[in-house]
Amino acid sequence: MGTRVNASPEESDGACYTDAAGLSDRARTNPATPGAALSAAGLTDYGTKRWHWSYGHRYWALQTKQTAALYKAVDLPRQRHATGR
Repeated sequence: MGTRVNASPEESDGACYTDAAGLSDRARTNPATPGAALSAAGLTDYGTKRWHWSYGHRYWALQTKQTAALYKAVDLPRQRHATGR
């Protein structure tokens, strides 16, 4: 895909970006096929992580110019440790 999974922009010299300059044809084409299907389904990619796709949360709303996210934060009850503390 052009970088190791979860490579940062600094570590990959910018090659982790979806539309990074200097990618080989193969590195550009490999994520394009699933990317086309995911985009057609309404998901949006996270620009610095070609493997990260989103739907419904705040970043998705921003990228797709929605007025609000479909999902909101949920406060979960604190879980007790297995030791009972």
